Amino acid sequence: MTTDKNPPSPQPGPDAGIDDTQTGNEQTPNELGETVEALSGNADVNDEVKQKVADTKDRMPEKANEITDAAFEKADAAQSAARGAFARLAGLPKPSVPIAALIASAVVISIVVWRRR
Repeated sequence: MTTDKNPPSPQPGPDAGIDDTQTGNEQTPNELGETVEALSGNADVNDEVKQKVADTKDRMPEKANEITDAAFEKADAAQSAARGAFARLAGLPKPSVPIAALIASAVVISIVVWRRR
C-alpha cells in the first residue's frame, strides 16, 4: 500500500487518455500485491497471538504446580521452625522446681526465725 498523502485514484477519470488508463492498469497489480502482503502480515500476527495464547494455556498447569510446590515447601519450613521453638520451650526447667525451692526456703526461714525466739 502506498503511504502518500494524496494516493492515486483507483481509476482514471472520465477525461483520461489511453496512456493514463495503461498506467493505471500497470499500477493496479502492484497495489493489489501490496494489499495482499499487508493482509497476510495481519494474518501472521493473528496466528502468532493465537499461538502465544495456546502456549500460555499449556504453561498454566506447570506454573500452578510450581507455585503449589513452593507454598508447601514454605509451609513445611514454618512447621519445622514452630516445632523447633516448641522443643526449645519444652527443654526449659519445669515450673515445679522453682516452686519447690521457694517452699523449701520458706520452711528453712520459718524454722530459723522460730528457733531464735
